[in-house]
Amino acid sequence: MQIPIFPLNGAVLFPGTSLPLNIFEERYIEMVDYAFSKERCIGMIQTDEKNNLYNIGCIGKIHSFSETADGRYLISLQGINCFKIKRELEKKYKFRLIEAEILNFKEDKNYLNEDQKSSLLEKYSQYIKVKKINLNLEEIQNIDFNQIIKFIPMISPFSDIEKQVLLETHNLVDFYKKLQSILELEIVDDIKSDSIN
Repeated sequence: MQIPIFPLNGAVLFPGTSLPLNIFEERYIEMVDYAFSKERCIGMIQTDEKNNLYNIGCIGKIHSFSETADGRYLISLQGINCFKIKRELEKKYKFRLIEAEILNFKEDKNYLNEDQKSSLLEKYSQYIKVKKINLNLEEIQNIDFNQIIKFIPMISPFSDIEKQVLLETHNLVDFYKKLQSILELEIVDDIKSDSIN
């Protein structure tokens, strides 16, 4: 499958989630036009510290779209599947195009329970407190747990590497454990730095 890619660190899309994007650069406006001429798919992917593409990203399908008076596109991508880069194609456009292999991971949604949901939300409550993030947790408590565990890394200021680790984890139990570990480490680091200062 050939897809245009949008390398954007920090903006990770997971299957089953939505990501709003404000497209204003000329090359990415061309990318959106290209996506509309095909299957409306764009590959969201991050780069490492050397600016090389990570091997795995997520395909998003444009499911809402509007154009502003100044020529920008406001789009929302719905995460479909993770993909692996097979190769980057010869540059014919201002944006980058790849040959992608679709990774069809099956998630078992029965492993996670209400106790784990409560534990994660309690940990996240501590995290947003130490990070001084203004977020009303009541707004996400009624969301399906499957969505919450993906929503948290999408909106949180985790490092690009932490987000990539989660993107490449397709077993929900492992995803949950890694997310809990990231939150615990971030909380401890912040408490330590506050006590030093």
